[in-house]
Amino acid sequence: MNRSTTVLLTALAPIAWGTTYLVTTEFLPTGHPLFAGLMRALPAGLLAVAVSRTLPRGTWWLKSFALGALNIGAFFPLLFLAAERLPGGVAAAVAGLQPLLVLGLGALVVHERIRATTAAAALAGAGGVALVVLGPAAELDAVGILAAIGGVTSTAVGMVLTKRWGRPEGVGPVAYAGWQLTAGGLVILPLALLLEGVPAEIDVTNVAGYLWLATAGGIVAYTLWFRGIQRLPVIAPGLLALLSPVVATLLGVIVAGESFTAVQVVGFAVTIIALIGGQFAARPRRVPEVTSIAMSAHEPRLTAR
Repeated sequence: MNRSTTVLLTALAPIAWGTTYLVTTEFLPTGHPLFAGLMRALPAGLLAVAVSRTLPRGTWWLKSFALGALNIGAFFPLLFLAAERLPGGVAAAVAGLQPLLVLGLGALVVHERIRATTAAAALAGAGGVALVVLGPAAELDAVGILAAIGGVTSTAVGMVLTKRWGRPEGVGPVAYAGWQLTAGGLVILPLALLLEGVPAEIDVTNVAGYLWLATAGGIVAYTLWFRGIQRLPVIAPGLLALLSPVVATLLGVIVAGESFTAVQVVGFAVTIIALIGGQFAARPRRVPEVTSIAMSAHEPRLTAR
């Protein structure tokens, strides 16, 4: 599979996640962000493990738990808390910080060189989503903003560690995603039961919302996402995460009737340019063929004796 196809498939994950904010506010019972995170993670994770019939081995029990706690266990509750306390576009727009975090962590942990072009794309992306947040109708609830920042930081660390540790040989992407969803769900389970409990009433609309989050936003999205992280430079999926605020805000405008201003239009344009430009900037540099030929001319040759 070529790089372009990998990028497109990986992009489906943040597109699906961009629907989370609308689904949370329109389909799920309010006041239960932990339970929403639990329902998104644990059933899908257990199903993926059952289907793949593959369990972690050795140190991968600990690694899977750590990755699941970062990518799922901490991220989901903070994500749903932000979604409940902020307009959809504002909550998702904080994801614009993620490329900057991934860029710095990628350099420190996996030693990916920071190029000026990728740094510029990350900064432009953060600036673009900041323009979206600065819309006059944005309600910047402090708890919601802190929850969104905490979620973005947690998943940025998880992304970089996913890149560093890779995937065990012989383990498929579905099993790998299932390990993390299950681990994350188990982290959320006691918190959800102790702090929130089960919603008093769950109707058909709520069930539809949970199913969407567990399938499209859960096992499908994370299978594609982790696969992309392992095949691409870590900044590439980091920049693709910008699709989440784009989709969330568009849905907020189209479906939920949230306001949309000229400043936000500029923000979206900057974000899209940064996203696309950053994918080209993150491509591995090829050694020119002429240079390779010139170098080979100076290489020592082995002679038969």
